[in-house]
Amino acid sequence: MPYSVTLPSGSKQAALVESTQADGKTFEQLRQECLQRGKLFEDPDFPAVDDSLFYSQRVPVNFEWKRPGEICKDPKFITGGATRTDICQGQLGDCWLLAAIASLTLHEDTLRRVVPHDQGFDRSYAGIFHFQFWQHNKWLDVVVDDRLPCVRSNLVFVHSADQTEFWSALLEKAYAKLNGSYESLKGGSTMEAMEDFTGGVGEMYEMKNPPSNLFLILKKAVERGSMLGCSIDITNSAESEAQTTTGLVKGHAYSITGVQEVNYRGSKVQLIRVRNPWGQVEWNGPWSDNSREWNAIDSSEKTRLLHNSLDDGEFWMEFGDFKANYDKIEICNLTADSLSDEVRKKWEVNLFEGNWIRGSTAGGCRNYIDTFWTNPQFKLCLDHPDDGDKLCSVIVALMQKNRRRLRKEGLDLETIGFAIYDAPDDQDHQGKDFFRYNGSKARSRSYVNMREVSERFRMPPGNYLLVPTTFQPHHEADFLIRIFSENKAGAIEMGNTIQADLPDPPKPNPPEEETDEEKGLRRLFEQIAGSDKAISARELQHVLNNVLSRIFLKRVQVDNTGMLEFEEFKVFWDKLKKWIMLFLSYDTDRSGRMSSYELRSALNAAGMQLNNKLLQLLGLRFADENFDIDFDDYLTCIVRLENMFRVFQALDSQKQGVISLNMMQFLMLSMNI
Repeated sequence: MPYSVTLPSGSKQAALVESTQADGKTFEQLRQECLQRGKLFEDPDFPAVDDSLFYSQRVPVNFEWKRPGEICKDPKFITGGATRTDICQGQLGDCWLLAAIASLTLHEDTLRRVVPHDQGFDRSYAGIFHFQFWQHNKWLDVVVDDRLPCVRSNLVFVHSADQTEFWSALLEKAYAKLNGSYESLKGGSTMEAMEDFTGGVGEMYEMKNPPSNLFLILKKAVERGSMLGCSIDITNSAESEAQTTTGLVKGHAYSITGVQEVNYRGSKVQLIRVRNPWGQVEWNGPWSDNSREWNAIDSSEKTRLLHNSLDDGEFWMEFGDFKANYDKIEICNLTADSLSDEVRKKWEVNLFEGNWIRGSTAGGCRNYIDTFWTNPQFKLCLDHPDDGDKLCSVIVALMQKNRRRLRKEGLDLETIGFAIYDAPDDQDHQGKDFFRYNGSKARSRSYVNMREVSERFRMPPGNYLLVPTTFQPHHEADFLIRIFSENKAGAIEMGNTIQADLPDPPKPNPPEEETDEEKGLRRLFEQIAGSDKAISARELQHVLNNVLSRIFLKRVQVDNTGMLEFEEFKVFWDKLKKWIMLFLSYDTDRSGRMSSYELRSALNAAGMQLNNKLLQLLGLRFADENFDIDFDDYLTCIVRLENMFRVFQALDSQKQGVISLNMMQFLMLSMNI
């Protein structure tokens, strides 16, 4: 249930936040109910049971669920302000999440949205807390009770260095609920959580080929309130969280908390501050906490840089050493402003949601040319270049939805990417030949199994076709596309029209004007019909097999007698020939089957155009496990569709107010899909 909340100071308006509770109640409603009953809240949507902890294994130890008041005498929600030292990793592999939380604490306004301060352990305490996360262009308010997993009264997962402070542990629990369980938080990208905390757009930089101005990019990112993370790649599973001789940890997510220049012996040195979410284990090379370099820095500079010698997991490095040791930087921009530009811009955003469904729209990447064209397609119209420029700046961000929650069903992140082509002038979904003979103008750098793939492009004004895909065909997922542009850009989903061009069949010629083919057909009709000059279903079985008779006699008779007269028989015969030839053109191996991915083309050739949603449903309804449609199902589908189009158009033309369904709803009901 959406409701309005006030954003942190500095924001000009309220925003809609959606409650995630199954009963639709808000945090405040639930808290007041608990206070009135004098009972502490117990969350029915995320109960204190083993299934909330793990889904793929038995709980390894005997966990106890305890409230903060059972763990310490005087619990606090936040003590002395939420800081990055409040986040210490427990026995769960979610360092990526903790690195994002550490970055979150550096941005007070953003923190107050994710961690509302209207709660605590004072007189309004009712055992209930809430946190807000961005999910697929919506802000969600996630409610939890404060029962936390413990072993011998010690928190097992995230905890604060101050054992009386619980905001970070409760935030982790809310995020676990959002994703289905604590185990669902194992392994991930810092970018994922940073986007869920901000609704921002991410960018990634590889240290193998960094831009020449990377230090400036990072410095501006920190100044503009962006959230930053970094990591060291591993080459095999044995290296995961292995510690190097310099104190760094491989396969582990760190947060970047500062970027500064310092005067050192007469020259400028570029420094970067990094934090290990473990709250310990630090870099021991130059510019580490107790290195000799700090002896040449005066106290005022040390104060400006917040230098200390505590083993708190945070340390400074010289930027050259950082690039030599780390492999990847992730930046979540709170706006899509380019970090290498001097002037902040207001970006326009186009947003689309879609699906890859096997058998219809899960076509895979360009390597699979026979199905690639069936992926959803979006047309982007860049009419206006950037101010004072000849090119248009565009960020394309492709995100797959809900994959972490689906882990318990055996699903995980798909490998995703996208390609961009020059678009033709028409609005049609482009077919196989277009992609066979036209190369892409831009694309994602690689296909990766991350929640979001984003790229920044500078392109000439024009019309472009964006094709998001999974790497392999037949892999299903839901997705969200965000397209950021400096100036307003038009964007539409291609092939989203539902229409039919079904002209009335021509009447047969009078007997004296019949062609040789019509004369032959009349002789066949008279032979089958007999003295009553009409063909019954039983008589038609002598010409057609039982399946064709069942399909057609239910759907093509005109006079409602259950009998075909010659005029109707001629119409039926002409349609049958047309549909058979159409099927044979797609049954390339003469197996009696056609690929369900070709259904869009077959229907277009028959005069009917459907959108992606209907094609997906038809694929699920008629295709087999090999994504094929046999001849019988093809005829059933095409005849039903034609008749339903005709019925809808007839009702719509009468304008009697009898039917209030749109064409898509009508077709779905009529086709039993």
